[in-house]
Amino acid sequence: MFYIIGLGLGDCKDITVKGLEIVRKCSRVYLEAYTSILTCGTEALEKFYGRELIVADRDLVEQGADDILAGSGTEDVALLVVGDPFGATTHTDFILRAQEKGIPYQVVHNASIMNAVGCCGLQLYSFGETISIPYWDDTWQPDSFYDKIVANYDRKLHTLCLLDIKVKEPTLESLTKKKREYMPPRFMSVKEAAVQLLQIIDRKQAGIKKDVFCIGLARVGAENQQIVGCSLEKMSEVDLGGPLHSLIIAGPDLHPLEVEYIEQFTI
Repeated sequence: MFYIIGLGLGDCKDITVKGLEIVRKCSRVYLEAYTSILTCGTEALEKFYGRELIVADRDLVEQGADDILAGSGTEDVALLVVGDPFGATTHTDFILRAQEKGIPYQVVHNASIMNAVGCCGLQLYSFGETISIPYWDDTWQPDSFYDKIVANYDRKLHTLCLLDIKVKEPTLESLTKKKREYMPPRFMSVKEAAVQLLQIIDRKQAGIKKDVFCIGLARVGAENQQIVGCSLEKMSEVDLGGPLHSLIIAGPDLHPLEVEYIEQFTI
C-alpha cells in the first residue's frame, strides 16, 4: 500500500492518530521537503515518530516519483506532506502514477493553510481563487496572478496569496556543471509580497488600490502565530518574523462579523 499522509500546519504533533499509526508500520517513509516546510526539524519528527525518515527533496519528488513508489505494491510505503496531501498538484501526480501501476493507495487528510486561514476572521466561503506570488529576479517578473486578485475583488471575494519558497534551488552557474550547487533557502515574507504587488499596481494603473485592506499571516497554527491587518501600502513595511507567511487581499465588502473579528489584528 502507498500512503500519502498530511502532517498539518507544521508542528510534529499535528499528524493525525491514523497517520502516526501508518508511519510506524511502513517499511519506508519519505518526508516531502519541497512544496512546504515544517516549523520543527526532521530530527524532531524522527524522535516523535520513533523511526527514520527519508528526506525527499525537489529532485527526488519531481524526477524520482517511481523510485518512491517502488515496492509499494507488496509493502507499505508512505510519503509525508506538510499540510494536506491535495494542497499541491505534485501530490496528485503520485496518485495518478499509483493508479497507472495498479498500486493500492490511501490518503490521510490534515489541516492546511487553505482552511486554517479562517483564523484571521474572514469567512472561508467568501474566498475566491487562491493565487501564488513568485519571487522576481532581474529578468523574470510575472504578474498574471494580479488579474486573478482583481477578478476576485470585483466579485467581492477575498484572495489568499500563497508566497514563494525556494528550497534547494540550484545556482545558474552550477546547472552546466556535473556537481550541483544550491542557493540558500528563501521564504517570501508578506512585506516582500506587498512590495511586488505595489509595483504591479504602479505598472498597470488599474485594478485594486494601494490602500486596499489586506491581512498578513505568519506561522499559522504555531504558538508564535502572528496576524496583522492593514493597507497593502502599510503591509510593505510590516515585519512578521520567520516563515511561513501568507497574504490575504480582502474583498471590498466585509461582513460585520468579519469586521468585528479583524479589529483585534488591525494596525
